[in-house]
Amino acid sequence: MQRLTIGWKASQQHFTIDEYRELWARVDDSGLDSCWVFDHLRPMGRDRTGDIFEAWTILAAMAQATRRVRLGTLVTGNGYRHPALLAKMASTVDHLAGGRLDVGLGAGGDPEADTMAGLPEVPARTRVDRLDEAAQVLRLLWDTPVAHFDGTHYRLTGAVSDPKPVQRPLPLWMASNGERRGLRAVARRADAWLTATFDDEPGDLVRLMTILDRNCRDAGRDPATLRRGVQFPLAAQPDDTLRAAERFVAAGFTDLILMPRGAGLEQAVALLPRLRELA
Repeated sequence: MQRLTIGWKASQQHFTIDEYRELWARVDDSGLDSCWVFDHLRPMGRDRTGDIFEAWTILAAMAQATRRVRLGTLVTGNGYRHPALLAKMASTVDHLAGGRLDVGLGAGGDPEADTMAGLPEVPARTRVDRLDEAAQVLRLLWDTPVAHFDGTHYRLTGAVSDPKPVQRPLPLWMASNGERRGLRAVARRADAWLTATFDDEPGDLVRLMTILDRNCRDAGRDPATLRRGVQFPLAAQPDDTLRAAERFVAAGFTDLILMPRGAGLEQAVALLPRLRELA
């Protein structure tokens, strides 16, 4: 049985850098297993104004400010960076963190923010196809001395990306709920599947998990080798969070990522012993 991990979503908006440094230190000392940021150009929520920091530069700072907790993006928007650049960034952060990085990667797509930044509108199918190719490019650059790739969207010609990550392999978490293409890409390319919900029960994610398992088998892969991570809100009442966590674990999720909504980090830490018992 895979070990159950408990993480914290530390979305980098509406805080000062000093407040973030304090938060990272608290998460690092808390006993939580991971600390995640998101990758957006504007704040998320009803009010999309205010301060928001860039994901990968924040991760580099987190790598230096922490000593134990694993770090990751939930998730990197593939359209914001060429995968050859992302491969170099991820390797750098993994070295800064001493081998504590998890790379989260998704197809992206935030029309309001992307339009603001002058980024082209890309159809969902094309974004998923790019995601699939980007995952291949990342793995080649992380794992091979010289990389060649001739895709529809990305190409490498004798590409060298050194140093390699500290972790071999560097864990790649992919986020897609697309039934026809996205989950197939996850099954073929990822070490773990990342998804998110604002509900307190798996709901349709159970059906998607069944499709993902089938795609793993079609790809010649044991579904048990793919970790499953879900982000869900921390409820105001601790017992509500615990019941939600029980349902997600029973559905097959191996990694629970708590998102502050009804309560804060202190409540998550207080719940940790009971959450550990779900494994």
